[in-house]
Amino acid sequence: MHVLILGGTTEGRRLAETLDAGGVRVTSSLAGRVAAPRLPPGEVRVGGFGGAEGLARWVREHQVDAVIDATHPFAGTISFHAARAAAASHVPLLALRRPGWTPVAGDDWHPVESLEAAARTVPDLGRRVFLTTGRMGLAAFAGVADAWFLVRSVDPPEPPLPPRAEVLLDRGPFTLEGEREVLRAYGIDVLVTKDSGGAATAPKLTAAREAGIPVVIVRRPPVPDGVPVAATVEEAAAWASRPAA
Repeated sequence: MHVLILGGTTEGRRLAETLDAGGVRVTSSLAGRVAAPRLPPGEVRVGGFGGAEGLARWVREHQVDAVIDATHPFAGTISFHAARAAAASHVPLLALRRPGWTPVAGDDWHPVESLEAAARTVPDLGRRVFLTTGRMGLAAFAGVADAWFLVRSVDPPEPPLPPRAEVLLDRGPFTLEGEREVLRAYGIDVLVTKDSGGAATAPKLTAAREAGIPVVIVRRPPVPDGVPVAATVEEAAAWASRPAA
């Protein structure tokens, strides 16, 4: 059996490890946006497919039996390409999505629908912004002149950037003590993040709650209609053993 994992996430890597250990042939596809990604076991390809048609062609040519979309919850384009490609190739598709975050008592969350909406919201909440949305999409904040931004990303971001910004290169998982120190050292008074879910980057939310700092949180896009969803690696691995079901 040959399973194609559209990966790039911790869950995608763990799923590749699980399936590979079980004797399943696995190919993990990475977008190539991170300069030095942590490679999973099994076969690995890097780069795009050329849209839904290119992905469908690759699936047929490489005799893929099932596709699991384990991309980042905000990597919306590839998810819709996967849905179209799977339908065209008559291959079962599953989306592996870590559950989103939910607020708890003491949180001051301001949910928005897009990065552009987040940029419009920030000036009403603070002037020293911890921007943890990754290096893609920073152009949405390039017009915010009345705030200072600490931009955290794995690789150096390309312009346009906010006019007043400092870049902090770092890779998760992050600790609660480390996030507390970032907020303190940089005098942060508002946090901006995407609802990525998972534990690796969640400590910043706890640190913000402790410090009474508001959080602008971008809601995640929906999974394409008709695509079943697994919340854990274990569920996805079980599905891979019987994808037609």
